[in-house]
Amino acid sequence: MDLELQGKRVLVTGSGAGIGKATAKAFLGEGASVIVNGLTEQEVDDCVADLRRFGDVSGLAADLTRTEDAEALFNFATGSGPVDILVNNVGIFSVKAFEDLTDDEWLSYFNINVLSAVRMSRLILPSMLKRNAGAIVNLASEAAVKPLPQMVHYSVTKTAMLGLTRGMAELTKGTKVRVNSVLPGPTWTEGVQNYFEGLAVQKGEPIDEIVSNYFQNDEPTSLIQRFVEPDEVARMITFVAASGAANGAGYRVEGGIIRSII
Repeated sequence: MDLELQGKRVLVTGSGAGIGKATAKAFLGEGASVIVNGLTEQEVDDCVADLRRFGDVSGLAADLTRTEDAEALFNFATGSGPVDILVNNVGIFSVKAFEDLTDDEWLSYFNINVLSAVRMSRLILPSMLKRNAGAIVNLASEAAVKPLPQMVHYSVTKTAMLGLTRGMAELTKGTKVRVNSVLPGPTWTEGVQNYFEGLAVQKGEPIDEIVSNYFQNDEPTSLIQRFVEPDEVARMITFVAASGAANGAGYRVEGGIIRSII
């Protein structure tokens, strides 16, 4: 399917690995020009070197918890033209008991998972509205709708992303600019793999057994009973970004964990 993204300029935050890197690759496959972003120069350089064979890709290291870094990334991304598609992907997760979370940890999660998207959208959305063209896709999660007791802090930030998405979409009324969110389920990224490998060592159990038990015990409503692959999420992101009638909505790619007909 031709998504008509040839020549579009796409910025994907937090794209040195995982869903972000898979998304950058998917857009390159559609003929778009892609700007990737990570925390360190080494991460960005490695990502660019790996993706270069797929198309026109460049990147910049930036810590999007800092306004000045967000502005530097914006200036870099728009150096050769306006950003047509912004994917706000950067984010972190951890498993921690609710009662053990400090105020500083809560603020850190909001700064990374929510305000990074606010900073980049605040810079890019006005120019999209002025041009009457563009799309923003925010990464939420199934946890935004079905909060996880072992990750309350993460879940709340992803719920906030749904509110941010709909609020920004309201600003686009009557234009050709669109703002949507994508809700992945548990996805087998490098970070998730590292977490389960550490858990396997801690428990002294095979990782395959722990992963299988995870879906039985923690995500029993999953219909696919497996982890989502990053490229599966990436395909949804590119499709939503390209769909001219998609605006103000959340698109699920979570394996049926959320028991809902819509």
